[in-house]
Amino acid sequence: MRFAFTASDRYLGIIEAFVDAGWTPVKLFTLPSDDSRVFPVNATLNFAVQRGLPIQLSPIKSEDLQGLSAYGCDALVVASYSFKIPDWTPYLKHAINFHPSPLPAGRGPYPMIRAIKERWSKWGVTCHKLAPAFDSGDILATQEFELAQTDTHDILDIKIQMANKRLASKVAHNFVELWQNAVPQPPSEFWRLWNDADKTINFSSKVDDILRVADSFGIHEVIANVNGYRVKVRRALGWTERHFDTPGNVVHAFNNILVVAASDGYIALTEWTSEGLIPTS
Repeated sequence: MRFAFTASDRYLGIIEAFVDAGWTPVKLFTLPSDDSRVFPVNATLNFAVQRGLPIQLSPIKSEDLQGLSAYGCDALVVASYSFKIPDWTPYLKHAINFHPSPLPAGRGPYPMIRAIKERWSKWGVTCHKLAPAFDSGDILATQEFELAQTDTHDILDIKIQMANKRLASKVAHNFVELWQNAVPQPPSEFWRLWNDADKTINFSSKVDDILRVADSFGIHEVIANVNGYRVKVRRALGWTERHFDTPGNVVHAFNNILVVAASDGYIALTEWTSEGLIPTS
C-alpha cells in the first residue's frame, strides 16, 4: 500500500509501524505548532526528508487529495492533525484516523484531560475510517490498556504512544480484513476542548482536587493566582495537613518552589512561570 500521512512526533510511531509492515509513504502533511514542547514535529520532518518525501505545511484541501493520485496513493493515514480534512472519497480508496480514546467514548480534540480528571480505570486508542463528523467513522480496531488511579496526563500520553504503535502494527498487517469488517459507531457525546476555567487552580479546594486538575493537564500546564500574579504551573506537589493559613496565601518559598495554602493542606508549586500581574478592573 502506498500512503500519505499526517503526524507529529508523539505519533510518529504509528507511521513507522506502517513502514515496518511494508507500506510505502509518499507524502507528509503536518502543521508545526506554536508550542514545540507539546507538539514537536522535528522528528517527523526528518523522517520525511530522509525518504525524499514531499512535505506540505498548509492545511489539506480537496486539490491536495486529488493530487495524491499522481503519487499512486492508496490511503491517507491521519495520526495527529488539527484541521478538518475535506471529503477524500472521490480521490482515495482509503482514509483512516488514529484517535487517542477508546471510541465511541472520548470523541473530541483532546480527550486525555477528562480521562484523568474522571479517573477512568481503562483507556485505549482507536483506528477508524475518516468520516465527515469528527471521530465518528467505522472502527477498524481498538487497543485498550489499564489506567492506575495515580496516573497523570503525562503518563497517559506515553501509554497512548505505546498503544498506538501496537494498534498501527495490527492495522497495517491486517488492513484489508479490518477495513472490510469495520464496525459502525453508535451515537456518542463529543468532548469539547478545555478552556482557561477548566485548568485554573482554586486554592480554596481540597489538596486532592487541586492535584487532580494539575495531574490532568501535565505538560499543558494549569493556571494559578499567586499573590496577584497569574502563573502557569507545570508541576505541583501537595499534602493534607491541618492548619490555620488562608487558602491561596504563600506560606513558604525556597529557590523556585512556592508553597501555597489549600483548604485542607498545602500545594507546592515546583515548576512554574509567571505571566505578570493580573489586571484589576
